Amino acid sequence: MKYFFQFLFIGLAFFSFGQKKTFELKESVLKQRALSPVRLNNFQWIPETDQYTFCSADWQSLQQSSVASEKSIELTSIKEINEKLGTAFAHLAFAKWVSKDVVEVSDGGSVYALYNVAAKTGSVHKLPEGAENAHFHSGSQRLAYTVDNNLYVDGRAVTKNKDKNIVSGQTYARSEFGITEGIFWSNSGALLAFYQKDESAVHDYPLLDINQTPGAVKFIKYPMAGQASEKPRVGIYNVKTKKTVFISPRSGADSYLTNVAFTPSEKYLLVAEVNRDQNHMWLYLYDLKGQLIRTLWEEQNDKWVEPEHPAFFPSKTSDNFIWISEKNGFNNLYFVDIKGENVKALTANKFVVKDILEASEDGSKIYYSATGPNPCNTLIYECDLQGNNRLLTSAEGTHRFALAPKGAYYYDGYNSLEVANSEYIWTLNGKMAKMLMVSSDKLAEYNIGSTEIGNIKGNDGSALYYRLIKPADFDRAKKYPVLIYVYGGPHAQMVTNSWLAGANLWMHWLANQGYIVFTLDNRGSGERGFAFESQIHRQLGTVEMEDQLTGVDYLKSLPYIDGQRLAVHGWSFGGFMTTSLMLRQAGVFNVGVAGGPVTDWKFYEIMYGERYMDRPEQNPEGYAANSLLNHTKNLKGKLLLIHGTVDDVVVMQHNEALLKSFIDNSVQADYFVYPMHPHNVMGKDRAHLMEKVLLYILENNK
Repeated sequence: MKYFFQFLFIGLAFFSFGQKKTFELKESVLKQRALSPVRLNNFQWIPETDQYTFCSADWQSLQQSSVASEKSIELTSIKEINEKLGTAFAHLAFAKWVSKDVVEVSDGGSVYALYNVAAKTGSVHKLPEGAENAHFHSGSQRLAYTVDNNLYVDGRAVTKNKDKNIVSGQTYARSEFGITEGIFWSNSGALLAFYQKDESAVHDYPLLDINQTPGAVKFIKYPMAGQASEKPRVGIYNVKTKKTVFISPRSGADSYLTNVAFTPSEKYLLVAEVNRDQNHMWLYLYDLKGQLIRTLWEEQNDKWVEPEHPAFFPSKTSDNFIWISEKNGFNNLYFVDIKGENVKALTANKFVVKDILEASEDGSKIYYSATGPNPCNTLIYECDLQGNNRLLTSAEGTHRFALAPKGAYYYDGYNSLEVANSEYIWTLNGKMAKMLMVSSDKLAEYNIGSTEIGNIKGNDGSALYYRLIKPADFDRAKKYPVLIYVYGGPHAQMVTNSWLAGANLWMHWLANQGYIVFTLDNRGSGERGFAFESQIHRQLGTVEMEDQLTGVDYLKSLPYIDGQRLAVHGWSFGGFMTTSLMLRQAGVFNVGVAGGPVTDWKFYEIMYGERYMDRPEQNPEGYAANSLLNHTKNLKGKLLLIHGTVDDVVVMQHNEALLKSFIDNSVQADYFVYPMHPHNVMGKDRAHLMEKVLLYILENNK
């Protein structure tokens, strides 16, 4: 009977409890952003000044202010820009300054404009129909893009490959190694580097499009572990001569070419090459003829080497650069002489450097984000080229940073578990110059439970950080069922010192149905350093489950936990973890819901799968032990499997092979698909998904 009343919450827009509103399930899914704390939209410093701009709340105008001013004025608006340039931009979300008077405006991918806010004039640059992957170089006003498998610059074909298997200008290696794009302009726009991949030997994987009558098959290139991979090259295109030269891998045709960067002098191109086994990396310096000049960095590891950041050049007049490497156990910064004569460690932190953000105007100092000693934080540090470091942001939490062009000030926006959002301008000597905004928590008017961050000791002695959400009407004398929400995979960190500690609002909805919602970052998850993250090598799932069970033991030690009513849910790697726990630790959980799960690593793609598991023929025991197809006979309790039918990340073969194993073993499991959704179910259908997930848990965790 009590579950009947729990389900009533789904249909109620508001429920009076303690004079506060309670959100319905659909609202908790679809209004996460709307109920987030207010921030200044698109804060930016204006080049060469100490003035800054931000977008109005409706993204229609650009507001200007300064450190000394208490007010802001409208500098320009989307209406003005559209009238002056004959464009039809809907908002200024993608606006960015390119010089003191000129702002670049775009619609996010098909139209680019440069608008002079003083002269009220500008230029417009449009992609032709069917073009994609646009990269606009504002300085030269050149526009690079792809049409089908070829690369173009301002309407001129850079490549003319009729073979559709030869693809230029697009991301490759399935966006691993920090690769998010396939086109790279030099500083002046005179040179263009680009990826080209030969996919001839890569398997054509079928996806069914049901929106056509009859249904049609769409093929994607999907290289599975141990099979044939892409063969990459990096092209260097000279805009003036219209000539292209190519760089090929030196350690094997299917090695990886990553982290491409032109030097400021535009005399060289840096490329980080990783062998297919991903245990050896070389940072090569090439000239513009594609000839190797020298090796500037070499790194080996018996597990993996994974460069994720291109070279960072602190000075516009020097080719010396900063390189991020994990060779000493944590991402740290190294200053590298372009002549290969000197490498200097700038940091020796026992915590993770996340990214280099900016350099001072003279190139003498750089600013980077890092966790600091508490891995749940994102803090901002300053470092000079002699290796002197200092922490700029003393408040613990998650910080955003922007350095003023003249270097006297910086913008700091941050939030934490206790702070909804605060934004300030500081001087570099640590004095607050201006308070921009202190946001209220929009959820304060809602009946919402408490969130805590803590840590417990793992089997290897390391600290495992967790997030624990309690109901708004929590009563320590009661016994509560638990949902463990899990991801657990590499590069991901679920528990952060941020607003709601990184949780989704649906977790608070479930908590208010009388649940404890628990998440733990196990070994292998991100922002903890190589020793913590690499224990998963060749055995994905094993130590991760050990840590999740350590979390279960901790929960059962709490007096208010009903240890007989545990549920688990996750998506992608979290779907793999959910299914692993239900099958390989059968009986611990009453119910599991696994979305888009990897079920056998031999079905997953090469770049990710082989880094962590090696090739199937190199690690047959690891693949067999962690294949969930070999454990279906163990299922106890209820398991719901979910998949998007056009998932191109974890293809449906994973779930369908698992279902066949269940059938072969005469074991019942539940299955639900989302037609024409890829790896994540987004948009309005996400509310349907979370209702499916949470009602299944409420109905079966008894």
